[in-house]
Amino acid sequence: MRAGFFKWLTGVGFFALLLFSVKTFWDALPDHIYVKVGDSLSYDFQVPVTVSVKEEEVEAIFVEGRAMMNDAEPSYYVTCKLFGVVPVKDIAVTVVEGEAVFAGGMPVGIYAKTNGILVIGMGEVTDSAGVKRSPAKNMIKEGDYIVSVNGKPVEEKEELIELVHENGGTTEVIGLFRDEEFMEVGVDAVLSGQNRYMLGVWVRDDMAGIGTLTFYRSDQTFGALGHPINDGDTGEKLVMSEGELYETDIIGIKRGESGNPGELSGVITYSRDSYLGAIDTNSEIGIFGTLDGNLSKLEDGEYCEIGYKQEIEIGPAVILSAVSGEVKEYDIVIESVNFGGYEANKGILLHVTDRGLLELTGGIVQGMFTSYNGSNNRKASKIKGFLMF
Repeated sequence: MRAGFFKWLTGVGFFALLLFSVKTFWDALPDHIYVKVGDSLSYDFQVPVTVSVKEEEVEAIFVEGRAMMNDAEPSYYVTCKLFGVVPVKDIAVTVVEGEAVFAGGMPVGIYAKTNGILVIGMGEVTDSAGVKRSPAKNMIKEGDYIVSVNGKPVEEKEELIELVHENGGTTEVIGLFRDEEFMEVGVDAVLSGQNRYMLGVWVRDDMAGIGTLTFYRSDQTFGALGHPINDGDTGEKLVMSEGELYETDIIGIKRGESGNPGELSGVITYSRDSYLGAIDTNSEIGIFGTLDGNLSKLEDGEYCEIGYKQEIEIGPAVILSAVSGEVKEYDIVIESVNFGGYEANKGILLHVTDRGLLELTGGIVQGMFTSYNGSNNRKASKIKGFLMF
């Protein structure tokens, strides 16, 4: 009886271990990869699985073991089996034409205008009797984008403030977007001690910072940052109406420490001569647009063929950075690649080994603090912060 129980327990444990292994390897494997035309059929996802193309797709996709485009259906699937036996996951593969870009590494100034007026927090209004009140509480929330007051569209915070004051004494109908859904809420503005009608919300309508130009193509399209433009107060991806790139100069480096990335500070020059291009997309993997400005301000990048994630090799590599004032290569070591990462812009674990870069920065730095100058004083003054009204 006891032997039977232990046999059953061993079987359950083995089955549980198998399920755990399958789940672990499922998470470690990608859902989708890209393969360049003519590349050999070879995959190494750094986990003990064998990879094979589904048999019914081999003839249509491969010629002598090399991937070919298929006008009707450019994708195929490969099956991953744990230890060559247990099917774990099917991975979608898209065959693409090879592409080359100019590598970046140079810093750029980023200006972005919100699509609507972003609410970054709630506050209290001291009314004419000295009583603190919160008129917008439970009606307007942090992260909302205000787009109208009593049916009149607003794009800038100054317009919003004036309309709220002008309509004071009656219920304000505030049109806003919350989680991409339009709604209208009624708020009774409070007459403050400064004789201004106010809603008690903190707002901003633009932001600026420093980032890195990752790459640009011969057709002048570009990619930068490698992550979205996020609002510093709400932490959410900024919903943009427009954005621009400008020349910038790094003027200081706050060194990073363990668990705390450093920070670059710099000057963005807002002038026609310093304008580099327009941002049209703010996505989870970076910002994208077209360089249609003064390209003489950009350093010439090295022409590089695009590699895909499964082509990354563990070991020594280099990164490009302009923290010293010019774009240079710095030594790093790639320690691991997480193919199954759920965040598209993450998954490569590396550490900086270059002594020169470590002396400059202490490790990884981010460019978020920015000073302003140039001929466009209106824009420079607006970016300095936010208003409570």
